[in-house]
Amino acid sequence: MPSPACGRRWTADAMGQIQVTINGRGYGIACDDGQEAHVGRLARYLERKVAGLVEEVGQVGDARLLLMASLVVADELAEAERTLSERNGANGDAGRLPRAAESDLIGALDGLTARIDAIAARLEQG
Repeated sequence: MPSPACGRRWTADAMGQIQVTINGRGYGIACDDGQEAHVGRLARYLERKVAGLVEEVGQVGDARLLLMASLVVADELAEAERTLSERNGANGDAGRLPRAAESDLIGALDGLTARIDAIAARLEQG
């Protein structure tokens, strides 16, 4: 499974570990060694999204809240991509991420999506 921190493949010899709390529930997350602070920041961002949803719709279950938060974050990403695309249309390649950075970002987002899906599936099971 790709790392949520950098999009690379998990390796047993370079693993960091972090404990995060989302909606009052703790989760142990593995990440690339040295990426613990970054993953912690991502988790706090996701926690703020979940907390906002709880205020709006109440406690509708962890799996549903994580799904809804994921959709909110995906919408934010789509909006950012649209804005960047519009900027690129007006300014050529100005503001565009280098291809390698764009690939890393896509890999990291894919890894995060897979991790969220796995957590949601475990929550639905019990």
